[in-house]
Amino acid sequence: MDINASLFLQALVFAILVLFTWKFIWPPLTAALDERAKRIADGLSAADRAKHDLELAEKRAAEEMRKAKSQAAEIIAQAEKRASQIVEEAKDAARVEGDRLIAGAKSEVDQQVHHAKEELRQQVSALALAGAEKILRREVDAARHADLLASLKTEL
Repeated sequence: MDINASLFLQALVFAILVLFTWKFIWPPLTAALDERAKRIADGLSAADRAKHDLELAEKRAAEEMRKAKSQAAEIIAQAEKRASQIVEEAKDAARVEGDRLIAGAKSEVDQQVHHAKEELRQQVSALALAGAEKILRREVDAARHADLLASLKTEL
């Protein structure tokens, strides 16, 4: 065999190998590479979507935290306002109760003063009767006794 025939046979075997590879090996290989590239692209897009979703979730969480803090501050302000109202109501109730107690005490003092005056009048009238009795025992003068009783009457 000479070099041309050998070269021709090698070229023919190489051509058959290229055709065989192009027909049977290359399509599954390119399909596998395309599928892998597609999976990688899908994975990257999913990662991008997940990153975007994470950013949105973080923004929503920050917004919810801001709303919760605002609501908490509002609730605290309302509680403080209600506490001050309760304190004011308690002060008013205590003031009313104090006024009622003072009025009751004044009434009781007035009653005791009235009672003391009545006792004093009774004692004075008893003393006046005793004095009149002594006067009547010493002398019986109607004019003097009338003057004396009139003066006692005005004093009482």
